Parts: sequence; structure tokens; C-alpha cells
Amino acid sequence: MTIENPLIPHFKSNNSDKLRLFCFPYAGGGTLSFRGWRDRFPSNIGVYPIELPGRGFRLQEPLLTRLPFIVNSIAPILYPYLDKPFAFFGHSMGALIAFELTRFLRREYAIQPVRLCVSGRCAPQTLPIVPPIHQLPESDFIEALRYLNGTPAEVFKNPELMGLVLPILRADFSVVETYSYCHEEPLHCSISVFGGLDDPETTIDFLEAWKVQTNHSTSLYLLSGDHFFIHTKFDEFLDFICRDLQDSMKIDRFQDKIHAEYI
Repeated sequence: MTIENPLIPHFKSNNSDKLRLFCFPYAGGGTLSFRGWRDRFPSNIGVYPIELPGRGFRLQEPLLTRLPFIVNSIAPILYPYLDKPFAFFGHSMGALIAFELTRFLRREYAIQPVRLCVSGRCAPQTLPIVPPIHQLPESDFIEALRYLNGTPAEVFKNPELMGLVLPILRADFSVVETYSYCHEEPLHCSISVFGGLDDPETTIDFLEAWKVQTNHSTSLYLLSGDHFFIHTKFDEFLDFICRDLQDSMKIDRFQDKIHAEYI
């Protein structure tokens, strides 16, 4: 497999995308976290998982433990691929990355996605619900991971696999747990918010609080399941995202038409 860009390992040059959806993983995740997504979207929406350092195609690169480092490293590499309408999706840690990257692109490049989709993450201005775990001793850290129920059971049974996964998880939890929110003006794009009704890491009020981060519309979808409802409610969840992205594409085309009529 020839990889044009390890940040976006599945990007296809000269494609016919009308909209590009870039997907940011949860803690411990990578491009495989979005396996099967491409087949669920129409052909005019390209789905491009982002590969963070220290995993997958970028396994030999050092892990990053602070959100600003991740955003600063992604933005200049991703920017050339934002020449068409685009949207961001992120689950949990990925939601924070997608949000802060959106704000960075607005500040530095004067561009924004047509829609920001965030999942399994309370609004960034709210206080954390779950106590921090990234500095716990290894045995306590593993026990906390079991409680959060986001790591496959077979990983805990395989010492070699645990040795590979634990540093990634600890680095990613450090990214989330050291995050410091700074106020900025609301975004100029719609936000889709997704939550699991039994997710111990979110509350309905804190999910609804995303609405203050935009002066456009906010949609809230609550699905049955825990923190990883995105897998257990896979079809229903992706149907909602697909519908919202198609709505954003219609609005974007309408605004382009209005702009053209005034030129």
C-alpha cells in the first residue's frame, strides 16, 4: 500500500469528493477505529480517518501528550487537503482535537468546517466528570481502564499487547486530562453532538452545553449505550451523521449560489 501522507493514510488523490469528513480517534484508537465507515456514506462524501503519532502507520513516531502539540502538528499538514468543503468528527479525545483544530484553523487560516461532529465528550468549557487517571500506577491505571470499558477484554489477557497499548492510552489520557479551555468567539459552523445514555463520562446537560460554542445550529442525539455507543449503535449513529452532513452540503451549495449572484 502506497501512503501519500501518514497523517491521512487512506486519502485518495484526484477523488471526486464533494465533502471530506476527517475523523479523529478516541484514546488508544487509530484509523482502524473507523473501519466500515466508508461503506456507510454516499460516494460524494470522502471519509478520512486521521492517524496520530505513535500508532498504526506512525508507530515509530513519538507519542504526543498535550493537545496543543497535536493541533499544531496536524494543521499545516492537513491544510492542503481542505480545498473542498470539509467536516470534522471526533469521539471523546477526538472531539477535543477536532474542536481545538477548528478554532486553530479559524485563527491561522481563516477557514472552518461546514460541520463539527462531536461524540462522547462534554462541552469543552465544562468540568471533567471522571477523575484523572493518566498518572496512576500501572495496576490502578489498568483497573481504571476496565471500569471505563473501552479496551477490548483480549487486550488485558495478552501481556505483549498490553505492553504496546498502555503507553498509547496513558499518553492519550494525558492529552485529555491536561486540557485547559480558553474562551474564544463561537464558531461559524453547525455542531452535531452525540452521547450515550449510559455513558459515565457525560451528562445530558454537559452535552447540551456545546451549543454555546457556535452561533449556528446545534443538534443533540442521545443513543442507548455506554461510552462506546458509536460501535454498539453503529448503523443508527452513522445514519445521523450522514444526514447532518448532507444537510450541511445543501446549505453550503445554497450559500455559494447566493454569493455567485452578488458577484
